[in-house]
Amino acid sequence: MAKIPRLMPQNPRLFRAEVVRTERISPSMQRVTVTGADLAEFSWMGYDHWFRLFMQLPHQATLRLPEFTGDRWWQPYLAMPEDERPHCANYTVAGHRPGTAEMDIDFVVHRGPTGELEGRAAIWACAARPGDGLAVLDQGLMFDRPQDASEVLVVADESGLPATTGIARSLPRDTVGRLIQEVPSEGDRRELDAPAAMTVTWVVRDGAHAVPGQAALGELRRHTTVDTAAYAFIVGESGLSTKGRRHLHRAGLPKDRITFSGFWKHEARRPA
Repeated sequence: MAKIPRLMPQNPRLFRAEVVRTERISPSMQRVTVTGADLAEFSWMGYDHWFRLFMQLPHQATLRLPEFTGDRWWQPYLAMPEDERPHCANYTVAGHRPGTAEMDIDFVVHRGPTGELEGRAAIWACAARPGDGLAVLDQGLMFDRPQDASEVLVVADESGLPATTGIARSLPRDTVGRLIQEVPSEGDRRELDAPAAMTVTWVVRDGAHAVPGQAALGELRRHTTVDTAAYAFIVGESGLSTKGRRHLHRAGLPKDRITFSGFWKHEARRPA
């Protein structure tokens, strides 16, 4: 089976940057635009190009980073004192403009039962101000469509929306397939530049207490016929990605034609 190789940098490059501006682009999504002297050289490949984001801690005057030696950074990162170690999370490039050396990063705004912000990254994004320091470690693509794929099936919850947006606009214009995108509210829908033969299905979660990813999974389970030469990409809440993969494999799609990743795990709340 001929496959497009997964594009991962052999020596991931670190880019230092700072916040330029922020804006709420939908009820559940905060966009942070950053710039850096060398971000013009970031080799954006489209699709779901992702990176590790290092964020300055609230009490720090400047961003502290571990020592980077080639692709070795994890152990030095863990060795940093906890009160100096930057928060690290994985994100997708939402947009890149080399002419102005700018990158857009979209953060899902999670809220608790009384409306309070949840999650260190979302809290950071909503409080970010121009000049705040950060760093980006390039990680390449997860999307791994075989050259002989007969159709493409993309499924995600809101945490995967930046990835599905990038995939939709990067796919060859003659691509056939389907995109299933779950969002928390009607206001989180956005225009997707998908190929004409890609059917886009938006699934809006029913209620604040619905488990994220389950609505998209329910829609995927209605997709019972899968060509064995297709390719699937399923990301988001861990239950969506693992159960979605299991469903498609049972429907006849080989495991090596399914890319899946649990971006996060939903924790059920105990009754008060």
